[in-house]
Parts: sequence; C-alpha cells; structure tokens
Amino acid sequence: MNNIINAQNPFYGQYHTPHETVPFDRIKTEHYEPAILEGIRLQNAEIEAIIQNPEKADFTNTIEAFDESGELLDKVVAVFGNMLSAETNDDLQELAQKIMPLLSEHSNNITLNEKLFARVKEVYNQKEALQLTQEQKQLLENAYNSFVRHGANLEGEAREEYRRLTTELSKLTLTFSENNLKETNAYQMLLTKKESLAGLPEIIIEAAAETAKSEGKEGWVFTLHAPSYVPFMTYSDNRDLRQKLYMAYNTKCTHDNEFNNIDIVKKIANTRMKIAQLLGYKDYAEYTLKKRMAENSKSVYKLLNQLLEAYTPTAQQEYKEIQELARKEQGADFVVMPWDWNYYSNKLKDKKFNINEEMLRPYFELEQVKKGVFGLAEKLYGITFRKNTEIPVYHKEVEAFEVFDKDGKFLAVLYTDFHPRPGKRAGAWMTSYKEQWIDKKTGENSRPHVSVVMNFTKPTENKPALLTFNEVETFLHEFGHSLHGMFANSTYRSLSGTNVYWDFVELPSQIMENFAIEKDFLNTFARHYQTGEVLPDELIKRLVDASNFNIAYACLRQISFGLLDMAWYTRNTPFEGDVKAYEQEAWKDAQILPVVQEACMSTQFSHIFAGGYAAGYYSYKWAEVLDADAFSLFKQKGIFNQEVADSFRNNILSKGGTEHPMVLYKRFRGQEPSIDALLIRNGIKK
Repeated sequence: MNNIINAQNPFYGQYHTPHETVPFDRIKTEHYEPAILEGIRLQNAEIEAIIQNPEKADFTNTIEAFDESGELLDKVVAVFGNMLSAETNDDLQELAQKIMPLLSEHSNNITLNEKLFARVKEVYNQKEALQLTQEQKQLLENAYNSFVRHGANLEGEAREEYRRLTTELSKLTLTFSENNLKETNAYQMLLTKKESLAGLPEIIIEAAAETAKSEGKEGWVFTLHAPSYVPFMTYSDNRDLRQKLYMAYNTKCTHDNEFNNIDIVKKIANTRMKIAQLLGYKDYAEYTLKKRMAENSKSVYKLLNQLLEAYTPTAQQEYKEIQELARKEQGADFVVMPWDWNYYSNKLKDKKFNINEEMLRPYFELEQVKKGVFGLAEKLYGITFRKNTEIPVYHKEVEAFEVFDKDGKFLAVLYTDFHPRPGKRAGAWMTSYKEQWIDKKTGENSRPHVSVVMNFTKPTENKPALLTFNEVETFLHEFGHSLHGMFANSTYRSLSGTNVYWDFVELPSQIMENFAIEKDFLNTFARHYQTGEVLPDELIKRLVDASNFNIAYACLRQISFGLLDMAWYTRNTPFEGDVKAYEQEAWKDAQILPVVQEACMSTQFSHIFAGGYAAGYYSYKWAEVLDADAFSLFKQKGIFNQEVADSFRNNILSKGGTEHPMVLYKRFRGQEPSIDALLIRNGIKK
C-alpha cells in the first residue's frame, strides 16, 4: 500500500510540468506529511554520508555537499509554507501544528550535530589557505556562522534547552499567525440601512453588497480585509461606524476567546530573548543585528531617532491642519481620533490638491496595471512575460507567466495572486517555490519560480478590478522583490535572489515604488477603463504635488513600528507585564494622534511575531534611505536609462547574498548612501 501511495505522491521524482513547476493540480493535503518525512530521512542520509566520508574535510565534500542536501525537503516545505499563507484551510493548519515541530527538531538535529560541525569548522579554520572565489568564501562564512548561531557551540543542558526553546518558538509563531487570520476572517460589519453608506464610493458599496450576497445576507458587509476596511475608514461619513470598524481592527486577538494573542506575544518575546542569551548575546536584537547592515541596536536607534527628529515638527503641523479642517465642520471642541484620520486626511488632500483615490481608480484597471508594471520591466531590463495556462496553479485566480530575458532565453516563472480570500492572510508578499542555482556538473543555470501575492480590490458584477493608487504602489513594491528573485544568478541556491541581509532586501522593492508618480511611466498604461482616455496631465501633476501629503505622519507611523519592534527585542529580562501599556510606552515619542487605550498592535503584528522582521522592522526605513539615494541616479540620468538599469541589475538584483550589501551598493552608486536624499525627496530638507 505504501508503495502505491508513494507512486501517487506528486512530490516524489521529477515534476512533469512546464519548467518542472509545482503540480498544484495533483497535490492533496495527505501528500505533505509523508513527503516531508521522506525528505527528512533523505537529508539525514546525506548528512551521514558527509560525516562518514573518509576523506579530509574540504570545501567540496563538506560545504558544497551540505548546501546541496535536503532537496526534496526544501521542495515540499516551500509549497507547504506558501500554502499556509496563500491558500490555507483547517486541515492544513492542523497538519502544520504537527509538522512545524518536526521541522524545528530536524533543523536542530543538523545544527547541533557535533560531527558535522567539526567538519565544517575544519574547513572554516583553513579558509585563508583555500583558493576560494568570493561566492565560495561567502558560502563557507554563512555555513559556519549558521551552525554557531544555531547552537553548535552549546554543550550539555544548554543544547537541550536550545532544542526545547526553538521547538516552542515554532509552535508559538504558527499559532500567532493562525489566530490573526481567523480573527480577521471572523469579523463582519453588516449594514442594512442605505443611509449608513453615506460618503462611500459606488464601487465599495457594490463590493459590500456582493460580500453580503455571498454570505446569504441582506444588506452590505464590510470586513477587516484591506480592500473593504481602508475605503470605509477613508470615505464613510458615519463616525460611529468608523469607530466601530477601527476598534474591531485594532483590537484583533485581544478578546477573551480562542484567538487571543496577548500571552503568545509575551511568550514569543521571552523565548527569543532566552535563545539569544543562551547563545551568548545580551538580547535578541544583538543576536539578529550581527548579520545585518545596521550591525547593532545603536545604529538602528540612531536612524530612527534621526528620522524622528527630522519629521516630527512637520507631522505635528500635518495633524494641526487636519484638526483645523475637522473643527470647521464639527465645532471647536472636536478632537481628531485615529478613526477620523483617514477620513479628514482625504478631505484635506482633496481640498488642497483636488485629488483622491477614487478619482484615480478608473485609470488603474488591474489588467492595464499589469501591462504597465510588466512593461516597465521590459523597458528597464528587456524582459518579456508570456502567460502560460499549461502551468498548474493553486487557485483559479492565480496566473502563471513565463519570463524571458532580453536575449530570448527563459529567465523565470512568475505567479500572480491579486485578491483576498478566506484562506489567504492579509497583506502582500513575494515568495519563492524554487530558488535559482547553477549545476556545477553540467553548468546548467536552473531558473527560479517566484510568486507575488496581494489583497487588492476585487472585480464586481458591474466593474473590473479597479485599483487604488496605493494598490498600484504595492504592486510595484512586490514586483521589485520578484525581480530580485527572477534575476538571481548565483552558483548556490542559499545565496540566490532575496537571500540577502534583511535590511537590504527591501531596496529592490522600494526603488520600484518611485516609478508610481513618474509621468513617463503612467502614460504607458493608465487609461480610463470605460473611455480609454489616458490619465490627464493635470491629474498626474496633482498626484505628484500630493505625493508628499502627510508624508511626515506616515514616516512617524513606520518609526513607531520600528520602536515597538526594538522595545520587544532589546529586552534582557522576561516580560510579564501589560502588553498594551508596554506598547504605548515603547512608541509614545512617535505618536501624533490621541492614544486609544484598548487598541493593540502587538497582538496582530505578524511581521515581528510570526514573520522574519523580529528586531528588523527598521529595515523599511533603512532601505528607504537606500532607495531614495539610488533612485536619484535614475532621476539624474532618466528613469528608463539603460546604463543605470543595467548597473542596478548587475550589481544589486542578480548578486543575491554573494557579497556584503554595502559593497554591492557602493559598486552601483559609487558612494555610500546619505539620509539627505530621503529628506529632500520628502520635502523635509531643501
């Protein structure tokens, strides 16, 4: 029977699909566990072969052999992990509770394997005498450091404690993420009176009606998913309903139910602190930042405080202007609360610049935006995209594209997944199903399969998917990440694509956002979905003029998240206090709006509690300094300048983690980045 099941398991053997893409149409939930267990068994055998090799440890038989181990396991886990984010269900989540501890244990069994580490260390100790390329040096450095950073030097009880803590952490982060998704999906605000919809655009009302209809309800349903939540907070004239929806969103996972994350937040922060201290660091931030461009907490706080000082006066003035506008409408005693911010900000923006998201939306029909974004990559890098319906996908809304380089050679597979679903977590992200690498025996360059996943406005019965300008920026952002993956050109998969320092990984994504307000780019695709009229120059001018509207408030919001992140991970004593009170104290210097005592960000802050941004949320601002400085070169020489684009591709996008990011950046830019470029772009500095 097992042989029959194995024969039917699509993960085994070669995929007989275009470009050996994942055969999503054949994968069932019952295939994951046996394939993961078999992957673990095979990698254990590969590790044992490295250990038992009678030859002296060298780069090829130890470092390269280790890097190449675990191919089946990586293949299965890539699909399993991505489905948990993009297309999950109760069965998958139940299986994850079983599988994640097994994967954590397997990882520990490798990094705590004394004989394997002895061979890695032996090669590492002779690194100066070895004739290694830069890429080989980086692979050796990474391999050795990975063992040390994952407990290889621990002994006795400390090793067992490390095992226990890392296994516990994998369970906690998974539960945190599941609770957040379930709480988000569980909430609906049903409105049954037409007057409750005052101020809302027609397209949002239509979408809410369709949501209600799909649930078998009469009226209009609003949810906590971004395409529903953000427009309601921006346009609804009903302050009580805005407050109701705001409180539902900002108290997620704090309620007295099975989705409460309060204790899980404490446990995750404390567990990470204990792991770091076990490894000889004073706190988790010190442990994390050792392998970042920032290097230490002092550098992170220096950046955050520089930005705080530069932007706070402007942010306070922004709040004052919005308060004045609101008081003209509501009376001298009116106080703008967080649930009022988007609403009155939008009114002021409209008043100042005569522009808002709904004016622009008809010009950003999703299919046209796709053409524009793909076309931008073609203009910059000469690559082309061809939809291939023969490539299996995991949901009917997902599309798969073959990507070809400027010489016509196959470059990558790109999956796109644009709209919210109950099985998809909130936000937007880029991910990989297969990394790029070069086969050292045949010289074949095995190309990557990457995916961009978002939660954009859905089409309705009467309208196609019409995006907001913010959604267009998000598309550009995630597409920038995908370019980083698609252009990868490394020998080793562990150094490929987005496998770079975490505070460097946002540069390719954030530099793409700059194109969103460039007239020459907008003119390539922005057309009215009904009339075909191009986006008028006057609207583009207003869009550019408004691009720095409330920029200081937005900056302080990001700084507040960075401060909160650092507060949780610079702790060196266990936290047993009040999560909400701690949060409010941590980011108080960056708060402009009145504090809402019941609100809590930490319990839903997946980036730092269930994602890869623990002690790393500052990366967005760090990379923004880089992207402002880098894009100034495009502005100087032309936004489609081939010389600049080629240099960016060759020095940043294709190099992956083969060299230190600052070396790569200076090679592209010719100098170290300056914070001044960002301040000038945002109008904070002349």
